[in-house]
Amino acid sequence: MQDNANSELPAPKRIPWNKGKLTGAKPPLRQKHVWAIRTKLQIDQRPRDLAMFNLAIDSKLRGCDVVAIKVEDVAPNGYAVDRATVRQKKTGRPVRFELTDQTRQAVDDYIRTAGKKPGGFLFTARRRQEDRMTTRQYARLLSEWIAGIGLDPHQFGTHSLRRTKATLILNRPHIPHIYDSRKQHAMSPTLHTIPPTNPSFLSSWVSEMRTPPRQKRFEQHKLNSTSSR
Repeated sequence: MQDNANSELPAPKRIPWNKGKLTGAKPPLRQKHVWAIRTKLQIDQRPRDLAMFNLAIDSKLRGCDVVAIKVEDVAPNGYAVDRATVRQKKTGRPVRFELTDQTRQAVDDYIRTAGKKPGGFLFTARRRQEDRMTTRQYARLLSEWIAGIGLDPHQFGTHSLRRTKATLILNRPHIPHIYDSRKQHAMSPTLHTIPPTNPSFLSSWVSEMRTPPRQKRFEQHKLNSTSSR
């Protein structure tokens, strides 16, 4: 009798694991947010944080790859280079990226201030200088930067910095670009990617660049079939 009564009791209500939590992809930073963080880090005289922030945006790397960058990856001769190559930990593929003038200046100032030498990690741990910084410490620093300019740190994550440069290039007006959504790496406009300034040619060039390869092949096949008839 007692067993029947226990079997009729309602089961405890299961609380979803993501109730009250912010899930999904973190949004990228806007241009004004980037400049605000850079200005605050410069005023506070934090060369390491400024170099890490700029390098994370330019490299578009994951957090685990940012903290694993070595000195020779970006400054093999003691000063920052124009282009660097880093192998990703997740995919094992090398990623080549360009360092802007601000990033190179920030990296040079940090290397000179901290006395970094080739062979060691660029961003090291607080207690053991021979070990690299952990991704948890990197995430805490990012939350501190975000909160320092009056934003909610829970709204952003380390992946926000990875998406920032690509988003800024996509939203840049009147400048064509090439963007690979599979790799989330955007190429900055160069002399090799910017076509002549003819309006009609420019519109056709941009539409062609944004057409997926499969759709291009289908349109070419359809054109060939029509011409053969």
